[in-house]
Amino acid sequence: MELWDSDFIDMDGPGYIRFQTDGMGEFHFGAVLGWTDCRFLKRDGKEAVEFSWEGSEESDIAYGRGWAFVDGDHLHGRLFFHQGDDSGFTAKRENVKINQAKNITSGSTRTRRKRRTG
Repeated sequence: MELWDSDFIDMDGPGYIRFQTDGMGEFHFGAVLGWTDCRFLKRDGKEAVEFSWEGSEESDIAYGRGWAFVDGDHLHGRLFFHQGDDSGFTAKRENVKINQAKNITSGSTRTRRKRRTG
C-alpha cells in the first residue's frame, strides 16, 4: 500500500482483502476493518471489482469505496476513505480451501497511513 507500512498493516494480524462470489467481502489492515458490497466486471479484458465499504478505523465509523483488477495471482487496486486518504494496494492470492472463486487475500505491503487534520 502507498500510505501504510507493513508494521501498521499487520499490527493486529496479517492484513487482507477478500471478495466473495455473493457480492460481499471484507478487509482488515492496521486498525481498519471494513465490509464491502462488490460488483464484478471486466475492465480491459481483466477480471475486476468495484466496491463500496463501511467499517471502522480505531473505533471511529469509516466508509468509502474502491476498485481492483486481477493480474495473474495478484490484485491491484485503490481504496478510498470518504473525505480522506486513498491508497493503492497490491494483494496476492492465497490458496484458500473455500468454495468462493473470487477469494483473494493480501499479504504485507509497505506504506503508512497519513492522518487527516482539520
